[in-house]
Parts: sequence; C-alpha cells; structure tokens
Amino acid sequence: MSDAPDAVAVWIDEVRLECRRYKAWAELALAQVDDAAFFTTLEAGGNSVAHVLKHVAGNLRSRWTDFYDGDGEKPDRFRDREFEIEPGDTRATLMAGWERGWAGLFAILDPMTPADAARTVVIRGEPHTVPRALMRNLAHTAQHVGQIILLAKHLRGDTWKTISIPRGQSEQFNAVMREQFTREAGTGRS
Repeated sequence: MSDAPDAVAVWIDEVRLECRRYKAWAELALAQVDDAAFFTTLEAGGNSVAHVLKHVAGNLRSRWTDFYDGDGEKPDRFRDREFEIEPGDTRATLMAGWERGWAGLFAILDPMTPADAARTVVIRGEPHTVPRALMRNLAHTAQHVGQIILLAKHLRGDTWKTISIPRGQSEQFNAVMREQFTREAGTGRS
C-alpha cells in the first residue's frame, strides 16, 4: 500500500494550518490600527492597509469561488479597483469582504481530499494542478499579509505590540517551545 494519499492528506492539513496562521497574523496587526490609520498611505500612490486588505479579499473571492469548475480570475473581478478606495468602502465593508474571501477559501480547503488535490484548475486560462494553485495563492496571500503587518507596525510606531517573537526574547521563546514539545512527546500528543 502506498503512503502517497497519506502524504497528500498531511500536506493539505499543513496548507490549512498555514492559511489560518496568516489570516490570524493579519488580524492581529489589523486590530492594532485605528480607522484613520487603516486608510493612511505612506506616500502618494502607495497602498494603505485598506488597499492591501481589499486586494487580498478580491483575490481570495475570485480564486476560491467555483474553484474546481471555473476560471480563478472571475469576469466580475476588477483587480485595479481593489487598489482604490471607493465610496462605500468603510473599514466594516472591507473587513466583511475579507471574511467572505477567507470563508470561500476554507469552504474549498477544509473538505479537500487527496483525490481533490489530483485535479486541475484554471487561473487566467492557464491550467494549474491543485497543489500549484494552493501554493501560488498561499505565497501571494503571505506576501500581502507581510505588507499589512509592516504597514500596521509603521503606523503604530512605539505602541506596536509584536505578533511574533519579541526582540531579545528568542532564546526564552525557543526554551518554552522545546519544553512544550518535550512534554507533549512524553504524553503521546503531537
């Protein structure tokens, strides 16, 4: 019996975890930015947190709606408008779009099976294996989550609360992690 289906199932689980991790990181950064900063650009022609969030939401909606049977670039997506703040774009409406985009991703990703991962999907007319489409979207989203974090950190300045390991605390963090995994290994949990 081959281990391939098990390996693919593990890979799908890991992609799910990474997607949730990046969403959570972005939301920790977003929670630190007030409404005024949310729409602030650092320079003329630059992107605000709102622009980047709107773009990620649009991309997720387009890619994950009708994922297996439609083109991942939907005809009703106007990518260039994702980088414009339009009348009606409030923090609440943009956050609702963000949630819809992620919900669309998880509606496909959560029930995904190894058989689904063997399928082919299309993005802008180009065939992609499901793993390639997933990795492409994860990399794209991670890049923009990094932008959201960087913008939020810049806008918060000295009041920023880190969402990763605080400077100067790497050794303490590593010790805690080693202790946690040693304890879990001893109890048989992983």
